[in-house]
Amino acid sequence: MCGAATPSALPVPDGAPAMWRCGGCGCVFAHGVDSGGVSLERVAQAVLIRETESAFLRLFSEGRLHGTVHTCVGQEFSAVAFAGQLKVGDFIFSNHRGHGHYLAFTDDVDGLVAELMGRAGGVCGGIGSSQHLCAPGFFTNGIQGGIVPCATGHALARRLAGPAGSMGVVFIGDGTLGEGAVYESLNLMSLLKAPLLVVCEDNAVAQSTPRSAALAGAVRPRAEAFGLRTWEGTTDEPAQLIALAADALRTVRESGAPGFFHVRVARLNAHSKGDDDRPAELVAALRSRDWLNRFAAAQPVMHAHLQQQACARVTAAITKAERDRTLELHEYAPLQIVRELKWKPAVFPHEEQRMVTRLQQAWTALMSDMPDLVMIGEDILSPYGGAFKVTRGLSERYPERVIGTPISEAAITGLANGLALAGMRPVVEIMFGDFITLALDQLVNHAAKFRHMYHHKTRCPIVLRTPMGGGRGYGPTHSQSLEKLVTGVDTLTTVALHCFADPAPVLHAVMASPDPVVIIENKLDYGRRLGPPELPGFIAEETDAAFPALRLRPGDARAQVTLVTYGGLASEAVAAVRELFTVHEVLAELVIITRIGPVDDAAVIDSVRATGCLVTVEEGSAACGIGAELIARVAEKVCPLRTLRIAAMPVPIPSPKALEARVLPCSRLIVERISALFSA
Repeated sequence: MCGAATPSALPVPDGAPAMWRCGGCGCVFAHGVDSGGVSLERVAQAVLIRETESAFLRLFSEGRLHGTVHTCVGQEFSAVAFAGQLKVGDFIFSNHRGHGHYLAFTDDVDGLVAELMGRAGGVCGGIGSSQHLCAPGFFTNGIQGGIVPCATGHALARRLAGPAGSMGVVFIGDGTLGEGAVYESLNLMSLLKAPLLVVCEDNAVAQSTPRSAALAGAVRPRAEAFGLRTWEGTTDEPAQLIALAADALRTVRESGAPGFFHVRVARLNAHSKGDDDRPAELVAALRSRDWLNRFAAAQPVMHAHLQQQACARVTAAITKAERDRTLELHEYAPLQIVRELKWKPAVFPHEEQRMVTRLQQAWTALMSDMPDLVMIGEDILSPYGGAFKVTRGLSERYPERVIGTPISEAAITGLANGLALAGMRPVVEIMFGDFITLALDQLVNHAAKFRHMYHHKTRCPIVLRTPMGGGRGYGPTHSQSLEKLVTGVDTLTTVALHCFADPAPVLHAVMASPDPVVIIENKLDYGRRLGPPELPGFIAEETDAAFPALRLRPGDARAQVTLVTYGGLASEAVAAVRELFTVHEVLAELVIITRIGPVDDAAVIDSVRATGCLVTVEEGSAACGIGAELIARVAEKVCPLRTLRIAAMPVPIPSPKALEARVLPCSRLIVERISALFSA
């Protein structure tokens, strides 16, 4: 006890040691019990975590848990020191070994037990189970390293919202220091002054690989290299660790700058369930050194008392969960409503202006209307305004909400995820579509999953916009059309802009979406003029939808083929339709779709039912592409059906102009392939 004031006695059960509350610090201690300066509340927290984790291992061995479980037995005081000392309004991002963090932060034994037992009363309805937990201010994910950029974004949201005071903690393991996203995030959080404490729990083994075989150099200097204040401690000395953690949390909170805490812990059990190949003598030494085990040996009465209390809570939680039900499918994934297709006359932009100018206007208007909209990207600040100038002028009008970043596609996408989870509306620019591969983990394993795996407790409506396509001689790594990498990602929407439609309404619909959206922009379209296609005698219609499809049909005549495309190839398709009619006397009906993932098949099916023939055109290669998906969907509903796919050659895009033109699809190729189809 600190001795600052007279202690007061507390009631205790029969047989338990007399307990006193310190009049100075308020912590509880027991008469005659040496707890090494650790209050009994903290010891009780650690005991509760250990008993809960032990119960999970027992339930798994009995076949009462499904899937996997990663326990933190031996690491409890790390959770107590950091998660247990946060304040209301603070937040945590944790990893696959996060049960202790959750309990120390929320004290929600019932919700955690029910979650791992797959019951509806679980914190996420039983959906996320061991590795995917979500509660107010608490998030976990099983992807190593991926949570760090998300936590950075969440902390940035706290700084942007103001006033200062709230902060966050993100937990990683020593094995996670092999992930590039971690270092991208350390750089970003330092640059952006995000109030975040990174806690590296170093148990000296990454699953089965010793740290000495997986990590070159020391841990602490890694963070110091990015200008972060660092601390170091160990769970072998919990009183000192709790004091150091309090200092680290206070420093980050008061300074508003990030920090890094290297805490040495001991993992007493297997990585998960029973796959522990470490030498038995090593594990035995760790167990004998463990503070809770030493406390149990030195203070058996008090430990038995705390253990009994913890066991009672865990047993009650298990009993409650066993009486609970599991979710029904419709509660997890509500059925999609199929709406009737309605056509209306197409409306084209009145002003004849370039696509890039209209995009600038649209984003300026959206940022004016949406104070929570944040634009993030590389080289997007004025006067440069992005590689293709879409963001030019925005940082001058909204300097706090346009954030220029280093070359860190994974981290800036994760930054957006964290901002979105905090209630903001981030828009990320990936400079070239080729670089979207670096952001895929944040799209696939984070943004697209959060809503469902957290049982609809949160949403992540990030927007990622990027230019795709060739035609400018940029070569193999700056000319690809890789949209098919994201169009098949469940719960992720992908839209493609084209020059025959005003992009502003599409962007407004994108920003109204509650889920993540990827916007594909074509490099050649930036300089093209917006306006109606030049097809005399054709009627232009569009679907009545948030992301409308545009249909150009030949007046009252019956078309012989439905030609479908999207994005920058819309111009080539219009030229091909014109030539097919005037030169080859083939009447084609053109459908330009905007939503390519999940692919918009309604307008296409409506057209193909009349023509019986479907030709798809895309700038990416044909294999597993948008055309293949469209043909498969239409074939399920329309029979008989003739089909043809036109796409780029399956090779990297070359730089020489003539060779690039041979690799990419164009109006000439479309005419050749379709005319051959009808002359066969």
